[in-house]
Amino acid sequence: MRALVCNEFGPPENLAVEQREDPQPGAGQVLVEVRAAALNFPDVLVVGGEYQVRTPPPFVPGGEIAGVVTAVGDGVRRFRAGDRVVATPLLGGFAEQCVVAQDLCLPLPASLSFEEGAGFTITYATSYHAFRQSTELRAGETLLVLGAAGGAGSSAVEIGKALGARVIAGASSAEKVAFAEAVGADETINYSDVSLREAVREVTGGRGIDVVYDPVGGELAEQAYRSLAWHGRYLVIGFASGVIPRFPANIALLKEANVIGVWWGTWAAQNTELARSNMTELSAMVSEGTLRPRVTERYPLERFADAFAAITERRARGKVVLTFG
Repeated sequence: MRALVCNEFGPPENLAVEQREDPQPGAGQVLVEVRAAALNFPDVLVVGGEYQVRTPPPFVPGGEIAGVVTAVGDGVRRFRAGDRVVATPLLGGFAEQCVVAQDLCLPLPASLSFEEGAGFTITYATSYHAFRQSTELRAGETLLVLGAAGGAGSSAVEIGKALGARVIAGASSAEKVAFAEAVGADETINYSDVSLREAVREVTGGRGIDVVYDPVGGELAEQAYRSLAWHGRYLVIGFASGVIPRFPANIALLKEANVIGVWWGTWAAQNTELARSNMTELSAMVSEGTLRPRVTERYPLERFADAFAAITERRARGKVVLTFG
């Protein structure tokens, strides 16, 4: 099979498409013929050796796929050959075939293509977990989403609206702001043109934000943090800017605010049944048309460098996927 291999830590353009032995499923595993695999910012960190969990090279990156089950190992009862699935392997997704534990697979919603399905699991699961388990986002609350045009941000906008929140979407260009508005944001802020804190003050009439969803970090973080309302909650999703922010603790005291970390992958591994229940609810929302995953860029495996550039250059709107076959 063809696979995208990380032979040493470094920039994504150093990855190589190579031939590798076809994998075989073990007990409790399924073999998936990959039709599409989504890129996420953590993939950049993984191949650069900068992720929270380091895997020594060589390895095949990729943690979000959609495809067809072609074989199952002993003890697998939930899937059989021919099933369309989405899956979140820890690694191995950027290949024509991937072995995945059955607990990390879910049926692909019938209304989604393989490309849409590949971009559905991690971002939507992260946002739903953030608003359901990390904190409870209540109808009528005000939600500020940073990086609102990216994969994580746009899913947060959609889910926030579905849960009844007033959604303010922040993005770094007019094009991205327009995309966030099309996804469903009630108000938008182009924080390349205006002060985020001043814009939030104006939009909320000085009241502030109930929940901040931040996959960006960097210099915007403290502005958003200071914009929290009384008992506000700040959700730390990631650091796409490359800069981990530091928060002044007195703000949390003055507003009785909470800073909450959200790491869906680890949580899901420790709460498999609840994670599966979340995905069942999300799949129902997709089938009903409440949510619509948006794939804006598609690349064949050989153009992996272009796909990664869309992420590292922060040009991505919605999801970026690699396609196979």
